[in-house]
Amino acid sequence: MTTTTHHPGAIESPERRHFFGWLTGGALAVYAASTAALSFLFLRPRVTYGPPTRVPIGKPEAFASGNQVVFPEAKLVVRRQDSRFAAISTVCTHLGCIVNPSDTGFDCPCHGSTYDDRGQVTGGPAPRGLAWYRIVQLPNGELVVDKHDVVEADTFLELRA
Repeated sequence: MTTTTHHPGAIESPERRHFFGWLTGGALAVYAASTAALSFLFLRPRVTYGPPTRVPIGKPEAFASGNQVVFPEAKLVVRRQDSRFAAISTVCTHLGCIVNPSDTGFDCPCHGSTYDDRGQVTGGPAPRGLAWYRIVQLPNGELVVDKHDVVEADTFLELRA
């Protein structure tokens, strides 16, 4: 015959059971709310807008024939030869440094890459030439460089007189 002894504190009191029930319910509510909030943040698109790919550069009259104008914020050079316009990137193809126009073409101050006046590599670690971008003329006469539209070297916009 076995006897069981009851200790006065062995059985949980109703107040203690009630407290742990509330504690468990509260923890589950916090978990559900945080899961819902994080799911909402995950599903919400995180769009980061980069710099615009279409860069207005002005009217053709603003460019003297035979000159080039550097647009440092757009990282490009615009050249005018008579009635022809070209846009060349100033971002080095080696590691993305900004090249400086020179008398013979372009020079990279970071790692020594050099480019001729057409943007073709003439020395240094650059793997390829500088990008050329398409230039278009809007109906109001303003010129716009489309940096998303890379064209072959020596591609010019020819304006009709």
